[in-house]
Amino acid sequence: MTALDLVIRAERVVSAAGEVGRVIGVKDGTIVAIEPLDSDLTGSVVVELAVDEVLMPGLVDAHVHVNEPGRTEWEGFATATRAAAAGGVTTIVDMPLNSIPPTCDVASLDLKRKAAEGQCFVDVGFWGGAIPGNVAELRPLYDAGVLGFKCFLLHSGVEEFPHLDPDQLEAAMRELRAFDGLMIVHAEDTHAIDHAPSAHGETYDVFLHSRPRGAENLAVAQVIELARWTGCRVHILHVSSSDVLPMLASARRDGIAITAETCPHYLTFSAEEIPDGATEFKCCPPIREAANRELLWEGLRDGVIEMVVSDHSPATADLKCLDTGDFGVAWGGISSLQVGLSAMWTQARRRDCTLVDVARWMCEAPARHAGLRRKGLVEIGYDADFAVFAPDDAFVVDAARLHHKNAFTPYADRPLAGVVRSTWLRGRRIDTTEHGRPFGRLLTRGGA
Repeated sequence: MTALDLVIRAERVVSAAGEVGRVIGVKDGTIVAIEPLDSDLTGSVVVELAVDEVLMPGLVDAHVHVNEPGRTEWEGFATATRAAAAGGVTTIVDMPLNSIPPTCDVASLDLKRKAAEGQCFVDVGFWGGAIPGNVAELRPLYDAGVLGFKCFLLHSGVEEFPHLDPDQLEAAMRELRAFDGLMIVHAEDTHAIDHAPSAHGETYDVFLHSRPRGAENLAVAQVIELARWTGCRVHILHVSSSDVLPMLASARRDGIAITAETCPHYLTFSAEEIPDGATEFKCCPPIREAANRELLWEGLRDGVIEMVVSDHSPATADLKCLDTGDFGVAWGGISSLQVGLSAMWTQARRRDCTLVDVARWMCEAPARHAGLRRKGLVEIGYDADFAVFAPDDAFVVDAARLHHKNAFTPYADRPLAGVVRSTWLRGRRIDTTEHGRPFGRLLTRGGA
């Protein structure tokens, strides 16, 4: 073998063989060797992990709102990707909103890529948008390299990204089926939401009743039937209602190509514990009751939900209404990109899950979902993307030390298990300090 650029020795490596001792050899940013721990592999740089450290695949977060250009005061590529790297995430996929313009045609995708160039501390892919009137733009966006297409079934929260009605959704799905594109869906039924009580004031329970689980259930059922009719591959975003789990399982038994995700906040928090006025917890669909949370964990362990992603959707403090605590008017979105791995591990180990499980949910499955064939595994031929994680270490979240542009989060002051000690992208350690220089790449479907 030619001289290696990097060799990492670790007593604990999360790999296809489970958690084992291995020596990893890297050349030109790619994993080229995986040997037993007593191997004599050498390289230009040799790293020996401490006995309390685990080498994990770099996380793939396939649900991140970067918001640049247009709403860069909410978040931007530099701040979002620095936060991602600090949290062990080596690849993010940017949502087509809430940037201005949204990524709904090739010209807007080009603007997004130009805004991102030279700013990214991790690799970045892009979802396209499916909105009323842009069916003719879907194939050009696909050919330009977007990884799939996002739509809403109710008001998205921003005027420039309108939602699809059932006929428009079917037309878009039929178009995607023609070239095997993926439709990813914010599934809440607009009519159910319209007939629910309105959200207002500081009481979380009032907000929760304004986004009933029935709205989510109806929308998921609709997507399943449209997927059955059209043959389009579909994905349900941020599942919060455990009621949809039997529907998803039944659809898969029928041969429907449907996947689903959930988020750390749905698996960590419960409606009963959210204080009045704590609008940092507001997201849509909402965080539900503790019993519902435990059923989501069952769905994750059973494989009905395949993956966990952040849905990092930040905004400014004034839009979040941190001063008034009014759930009715506050922006709905959780800021959590930097702490997702630790938040998940804190909850997972309490339920006798392993780091192998967490890596499957947060690395392998999101990479497969987004079609990123070189990401998400410590395997020969994959990008040398790693998170060095100390699972038995702990910390208390200090919001002021997060790299997100607007440093508030529902995880503030919360003790979490597991510390990311370093993150490596294609065999290079990422420097997330103010002196660090970004070297992340912009990804297209199938490659960089």
